[in-house]
Amino acid sequence: MKCAVLDDYQQVALSMADWSAVADRVEVKVFHDHFGNEDELAAAIGDCEIVVIMRERTPFRGTLFERLPRLKLLVTTGMRNASVDLAAAAERGIVVCGTRGGGEGTTELTWALILGLARRLVQENEALRGGGQWQSTIGVDLIGKRLGLLGLGHIGSNVARIGQAFGMEVAAWSPNLTADKAEAAGVRLAASKEELLESSDFVSIHLVLGDRSRGLIGARELGLMKPTAYLINTSRAPIVDREALVAALRGGTIAGAGLDVFETEPLPADDPLRSLPNVLATPHVGYVTEAAYRGFFRGVVADIEAFLNGSPVNVLG
Repeated sequence: MKCAVLDDYQQVALSMADWSAVADRVEVKVFHDHFGNEDELAAAIGDCEIVVIMRERTPFRGTLFERLPRLKLLVTTGMRNASVDLAAAAERGIVVCGTRGGGEGTTELTWALILGLARRLVQENEALRGGGQWQSTIGVDLIGKRLGLLGLGHIGSNVARIGQAFGMEVAAWSPNLTADKAEAAGVRLAASKEELLESSDFVSIHLVLGDRSRGLIGARELGLMKPTAYLINTSRAPIVDREALVAALRGGTIAGAGLDVFETEPLPADDPLRSLPNVLATPHVGYVTEAAYRGFFRGVVADIEAFLNGSPVNVLG
């Protein structure tokens, strides 16, 4: 069988796991560059029975499945992938399997963004490297500040714990969050989304994208935030209205944003989020750590081996 591994940006897919368990039954070809359109993608992988995708970098919708008549197994890193049409896959008899990762990369990157914004690291580093003014900004202290979390799942709870270690007051809100769960995490349950936004100095998003969370933060919500407050999104881009965010950043409605997720990825070269001075952005690398990648690709090999042996595991849908 032929197997395509897509979007291996760092060129590590074959070195992060031992592929020998399937080497005698699978011919693997790895693609390092992102396919910009469905035509190019279908032409490149049309002869493959197995395709491996990295998170949500390349969507797999019904129109694409129709163009891949040989496809039998789709493996996605992670146990959830909103960019895969599971119903369309099932209609065509395509098995979709997930994998588990490791580490706490998204939690750690969330704090890298918070700290980078608070201490103006980009501006100060650029000035130092370019021979500019020595000390031109004043950092924001975290101790005593309020951290508001939209979502208190696994990542949100870990972000809360680190905020508490910095001496921050931590509150959380989500549609389903209960007082007992907030208390168990040692955080205050905000009375409402609006109260959380109005009272927080840093707002960090840790929600799953769905019908209720899509567009949860728009112009009205951004207008409730303090002009000195920062918004951090390492979850999913559509939770925040992009145009409203750009307008808020340009107009000084909020002090800045730390972003790791975007509605179009890779982010277009002319997108204003690349150049706004009050944005600290990274190219969706929250989960891109050695522990996660080793877990992902070991899981990929295990999923392929199980499928070839007639007993698929980690089946989604």
